[in-house]
Amino acid sequence: MLLAPAQAGLLLPVLQLMRPKLETKLTKLCVDTASGGQPSLEAKLQEPCQQLAKPTSACLVEETDATGQGLEVLADVIRGSFGNASETVVKRCLAKMLGLPADSLKEVPLRELAQTFSKVRP
Repeated sequence: MLLAPAQAGLLLPVLQLMRPKLETKLTKLCVDTASGGQPSLEAKLQEPCQQLAKPTSACLVEETDATGQGLEVLADVIRGSFGNASETVVKRCLAKMLGLPADSLKEVPLRELAQTFSKVRP
């Protein structure tokens, strides 16, 4: 369920404050995953991963706000967990970044998406 912009936008300033930390975490995850633990690749991947992290973090903030699930996502962050609200936001961002309608991956299990994308790696 999407909320009206006035309702959905209440947590946007808090979400925006979290973006730099989110970008740092996304960059590290990208470097760690793509380098396969090879130090020679880590330095080379830092900049491309930072470039990917910026639009990804922006999408995560925008979709968290758009879905009106900001409190749930913030609670997940505080708990260090990954709940239904976080999963919804990730699926919406992934769909948008692939050029698909935001809700097109709604029914696809996130684990299945992760397995599919891990097989695509060169």
